Amino acid sequence: MCGVIGVVSKGPVNQLLYDGLLLLQHRGQDAAGIVTTERSTFHMHKGPGMVRDVFRTRDMRSLPGEMGVAHCRYPTAGSAANANEAQPFYVNSPFGIVLGHNGNLTNSDQLKQEMFRLDQRHINTNSDSEVLLNVLAHELDVAAQGRRLDPDKIFTAVANVHKRVKGAYAVVAMIAGYGVLAFRDPFGIRPLIYGKNTSGESAEYLVASESVALTAFGFEPVRDVGAGEAIFFDEAGGFHSRQCAAKPQLSPCLFEYVYLARPDSVMDGASVYETRLNMGRHLAEKIRRTMPGLELDVVVPVPDTSRASALELAKGLGVTYREGFIRNRYIGRTFIMPGQAVRKKSVRQKLNVMAMEFKDKNVLIVDDSIVRGTTSREIVQMAREAGAKKVVFASAAPPVRFANVYGIDMPTREELIATDRTEEEIAREICADAVVYQDLDALIASVREANPALTQFETSCFDGHYITGDVTSEYLALVESSRPSRRESEDDASDNGGQLDLNAA
Repeated sequence: MCGVIGVVSKGPVNQLLYDGLLLLQHRGQDAAGIVTTERSTFHMHKGPGMVRDVFRTRDMRSLPGEMGVAHCRYPTAGSAANANEAQPFYVNSPFGIVLGHNGNLTNSDQLKQEMFRLDQRHINTNSDSEVLLNVLAHELDVAAQGRRLDPDKIFTAVANVHKRVKGAYAVVAMIAGYGVLAFRDPFGIRPLIYGKNTSGESAEYLVASESVALTAFGFEPVRDVGAGEAIFFDEAGGFHSRQCAAKPQLSPCLFEYVYLARPDSVMDGASVYETRLNMGRHLAEKIRRTMPGLELDVVVPVPDTSRASALELAKGLGVTYREGFIRNRYIGRTFIMPGQAVRKKSVRQKLNVMAMEFKDKNVLIVDDSIVRGTTSREIVQMAREAGAKKVVFASAAPPVRFANVYGIDMPTREELIATDRTEEEIAREICADAVVYQDLDALIASVREANPALTQFETSCFDGHYITGDVTSEYLALVESSRPSRRESEDDASDNGGQLDLNAA
């Protein structure tokens, strides 16, 4: 999962892109990059780390221009430790193109071979984003036929990209001397939205992963980029769009609403905050229906993404809502220290318990999801040490039982706590008195109630259904074998300083 931004303005865009990345920092904390263009010359700065650590004043001064793209990275393909895989990527032929990508290609290895054997292009990293850039560059070259580009040729190239590329991808790209291109895969799995600012003499356009990166700067959201659609902002401020996929079928990732997106964003017409309130209401209905004798004194969220769900759940049950955990937002990384002891220490550094909210109480702890279960177990233990009489653990999402191959870095099925376990067995694993999960139908309803026009979703991590149709058991086995070992994953998970800690969830 990553964050992408592209802008065409009538003034310098470096500060706008930087500030936009800060608003999308929750989508990726491994690396960040900005590319601007001035008189068809690209200016780039990127590197590993948080946005605030990558850019200094001297870096911003070296990014002139009124058009640009930016990216913050959380890797699901390639190496988290490889600074060369920070985005945007650049290729000089044809025209000069930079590209930032959110998602994951499921046929990346096949495309690499095609690039080398047929298209005579060299891929220099393990990143599928570099593969996607080279596919786009090749198709633009074919469409142009040695002549200048125009929107029709650009959209023809994107249509051919759709024919070759499989998986999830929301893309922003900048073509030197032409403008900013953005497009979304035919299923619209990863989010992309664009907006317009008409306060000046001519229109300015901005496209980003989430609406919050538009509204904060006075851009009026126009609409989401459609599944399979491409949009193009030319240097003169003109807007062009076209449906480039043969059979588009909007199926946004359901996990975006559960966990990944900011609550103040609107994605594919559905308010993330509203969907999370709905999740809490549906979860309260399930608890009343399936656990009628449950006695509770307090509902406590695990900050931050479960707050809205916990608030509505408490209201639905008629139980007091309290903040029982305080998150330390300034925790540093834990370096080169092995295993479970460090994970335990890291959880307790990130969360501090308010003992008065647990002592001698029956507590319902609400989290957005349970993935590996390690953090959940530690949170339950903290509640018990604070004096809780009984601890029930609720998940606003259904059990995560399958790998996600569309841009979310989740553990292998072997490491997912819900794999081949009942709710009673999961409760024992995390040392809770009981565990309650959201039903998948209820989760889908939670999002559809915020936008009834949404009819289909990408739900593979919950039900094992991969909508692109190309994910085989052999592919999943290959993905799992290429992941770090369990011990390495435990070490790495302790290093995440922000929201993205799925390996430990």
